[in-house]
Amino acid sequence: MSRIGKKPIAIPAGVKVAIANQEVSVEGKLGKIVWSHRPELKVAVDEDAKMVVVTRNGEDRTSRALHGLTRALIQNMVTGVSEGYEKRLEIHGVGYLGAIQGNMLQLRVGFANEIQKTIPAGVEVTCPDQTHVVIKGIDKQKVGQFAAEVRAVRKPEPYKGKGIHYAGEQVRRKAGKAAK
Repeated sequence: MSRIGKKPIAIPAGVKVAIANQEVSVEGKLGKIVWSHRPELKVAVDEDAKMVVVTRNGEDRTSRALHGLTRALIQNMVTGVSEGYEKRLEIHGVGYLGAIQGNMLQLRVGFANEIQKTIPAGVEVTCPDQTHVVIKGIDKQKVGQFAAEVRAVRKPEPYKGKGIHYAGEQVRRKAGKAAK
């Protein structure tokens, strides 16, 4: 058995989980997420114990591989609608800044032109100041994907540390050519 897959998922107060056919819908104070699981697995909700249990039908390789994945995705859905997800980015560099205009994130990070990223639906982006970007949402995948796309615009370089970092990220610094 998968160690992750066999753990039941606790349902916090204020979160409703419903299963119809292969559709798992999780609704909470922050929103609603619907996801379809694969037919190799069975998802059941125990209303009395406030738990969601994922079991697999067979012992084939695909079922075993999807068991823990399905449980983790449902856990992320439950956490997303109850608490939400947040990624913080920091912009380092002279003249580097970020701003929100409409549904676009504008980044000036040392290129000749300003980079504009369209903010996807279901993701909320704020700029508390010009050097910080906060990305929030209920879908962990969308929040992480958009944060990775923004960071990829100008990855932190190892000599001066300029670029877009995750908050708390340690950038490995290299000595320049003067250090021998």
